[in-house]
Amino acid sequence: MALKLPQISGIQQIGIGNISVYDTWEWYRKNLGLNVPVFDEAAEAALMLPYTAGKPRSRHAVLALNLNGGGGAEIWQYTSRVAQAASFDIQCGDLGIYISKYKSLDITKSYEALQNISLLSDIQNNAAGKKHFYAQDPFGNIIELVEAESEHWFNTNRFHCGGVYGATIGVSDMERSLHFYKHVLDYDVVLRDEVGHFDALAGLPGGKGRFRRVIISHSKKRVGPFSELLGHSELELIQSLDREGTAIFKDRMWGDLGYIHLCFDIVGMDQLREKCQQAGCSFQVDSGDFDMGEAAGHFAYIEDPDGALIEFVETHKLPIMKKLGWYKNLKKKRDPFKPLPKWMLQAMGLNKVNKPVN
Repeated sequence: MALKLPQISGIQQIGIGNISVYDTWEWYRKNLGLNVPVFDEAAEAALMLPYTAGKPRSRHAVLALNLNGGGGAEIWQYTSRVAQAASFDIQCGDLGIYISKYKSLDITKSYEALQNISLLSDIQNNAAGKKHFYAQDPFGNIIELVEAESEHWFNTNRFHCGGVYGATIGVSDMERSLHFYKHVLDYDVVLRDEVGHFDALAGLPGGKGRFRRVIISHSKKRVGPFSELLGHSELELIQSLDREGTAIFKDRMWGDLGYIHLCFDIVGMDQLREKCQQAGCSFQVDSGDFDMGEAAGHFAYIEDPDGALIEFVETHKLPIMKKLGWYKNLKKKRDPFKPLPKWMLQAMGLNKVNKPVN
């Protein structure tokens, strides 16, 4: 069957709101291998007015990748205001993006490498039978390391882990959310669906309650320019059965502290706009074509059924070797479903940062 637009190439990045972009990136660079910057930009977020109290806000953001494969992190700091923490203790089952998942080459090595932060569990098997553990970064964000199959890697250097493998998202109505993630984001495979109390969650805030947990993935291999780098991904949807979850970003702005969005790299933004409209989740933000110097493309945002922000990015320009002014124009005529050559993506490693940034 011939492929049709739109197509999702994979999770491009997860957004992390913080109060010090370079301190945060430094920790993620050293501990999770996110050492290849795609962009490092200070600018005004003028299009996110529905989520920034109706006013443009200045910000500084760095998007960094781990070339072992997987998504990156967009480390995002307000410069026009101080990012706010939630006014309540966020608990397992609250609504929105709760945990970022990173894939591990060797879960024991990952566990040993992260002894310098708060570990929230031992190494255990998750609901889908994969070895994993939970930890908390120095900024209060919960992360999960999950051992990934050998075919899900772009490179396998000596670093213990790769990039973003997925996320855990709190939901209020599991069936409604499963429908959304299946029909909009193509997560059509249920790997595990369990109800009960879970030892693995007991170390998380509020994790001793009763939950329904569903791990979902995609049956079709992702396609597009960055599909080989971004690779396979999984999401876990979690619903508290003991209480009503509170929206993690209740009374706060996008860009405040925590996981601000989950971003998917896509091809075919016009077709995706139509697909989302038909699914009842129209674009809430639509940038049109943009060019920020180091990055160019088209982005848009929708909301999942509980208001978690899902971003889509269609990339038009890829910085390969910034010092030499080498950029790849992705708008020129090419097969939109074909991955970029591996050597070209690996060349981005020439931009790798090996020392503290400031």
